[in-house]
Order: sequence, then structure tokens, then C-alpha cells
Amino acid sequence: MNVLEAIAAMSEVPISTQVLLPLLNKYKRPYDKIDELVKDGWLAQIKRGLYTAGVKIKSAHPDSFLVANHLYGPSYISASSALSFWGLIPEKVMLVQSATTRTTKFVNTKLGKFEYIHCKPKAFRIGLNQVSISASQTIIIATAEKALCDLIIQTPGINLRSIKQTIQFLEEDQRMNMDAIYKMQHSIIADCIKYCSKPKSLQVLLKTIQANA
Repeated sequence: MNVLEAIAAMSEVPISTQVLLPLLNKYKRPYDKIDELVKDGWLAQIKRGLYTAGVKIKSAHPDSFLVANHLYGPSYISASSALSFWGLIPEKVMLVQSATTRTTKFVNTKLGKFEYIHCKPKAFRIGLNQVSISASQTIIIATAEKALCDLIIQTPGINLRSIKQTIQFLEEDQRMNMDAIYKMQHSIIADCIKYCSKPKSLQVLLKTIQANA
């Protein structure tokens, strides 16, 4: 298998420099060869050290959620992006939103825009799923419950203090599927109350779900 065939075989996943270098061991200057592959359209650079198959590779390319997982980590898809994935909000969100234990960061790439919001380390692993979206693509994404908690935490100026206010925020401001909200698992939200920011707002969220279950 030559280099181009190998890139085509990996077209559905982000490709790191560490993966490319063994394929280029016959070249005296493998990094120059990588630059050449990018220039010629066989590779596309996401960031320094991370690539995808380029426009000349006529195969499926990695989903933006998988790119987000690889671009800045550890991280998981969350907030509006995850809620859209689970069908709780009607629109597809163009900005891919994630949570991370690292510093909050915004990344603009040729493949799209990616936002990463800091999450407390103790809260990071609550409500995570590994979901296969194709035969070779598995993403790390928050459950709907965790994504909703993250959305409330990440939204500036939102401090929920009543059931009425909570319903207004979810139904009118966010246009969410309230039937799905009321069927959410209480235990995940209860864990978020213990370890996440804005515990009072999350307590009101839980009361709202319990009152309408």
C-alpha cells in the first residue's frame, strides 16, 4: 500500500503526524513530504500535527464531531451540539461546542468552528457516551442530561430560580422538545448538582423535570 492509498484508507478519521511518519520512512525529509501532500491536495491540515484526507481523496471524510474530539482534548461534544444530535433542539448547530478540562478555547479551522468550555475535572466524566456514527468513527458525546446541564452552566446570565423561569428558558428561548426533557434521567442531573458549577440552577432544573415527569 502506497502513501496515497494509506491516506485514503484513513479518510474517515483525523490523521496525526505520528501516524504519517512511518508511511514516509523512505523519504529523507518526511516533514517536507507532508507539506507537499498538503500543497497538492492529498492532505488537509486541521492544525499543526493533525490532518485529514485532502480534497483529492474521493472518500468519506471525518465528521466534525470526531474532529472536535481530536482537535483539543480531553473533550466531549456537549451543550447545543449534543442536544441537537439527540434531537432535543430543532436546528443543526454550525458551531461545534465541547467541554474540556483544559482552558476555554475557540478554534477556527477550514473544517469549521469549534468552541471548548472549561469543565471542572470532577464533573468531566459524568454522563459521557461513546457513539459509533459510522463503521470507523466513534465520538465521545455527552448524554442529553449532561449536555443540558452544560448548556445552563455555559450560558452567561442564566441563573434559574423558579420552575416557570426554567420552562421559559428551555421552551421559548431554546425551543427544546419539552416531552424529551421531562423524560430525562434524574440521576445524571443529580450528579451534576454535586460536582458542576451553578448547582442552584441545576437543582431548579431537576425540580422542573420531576414536577412534569
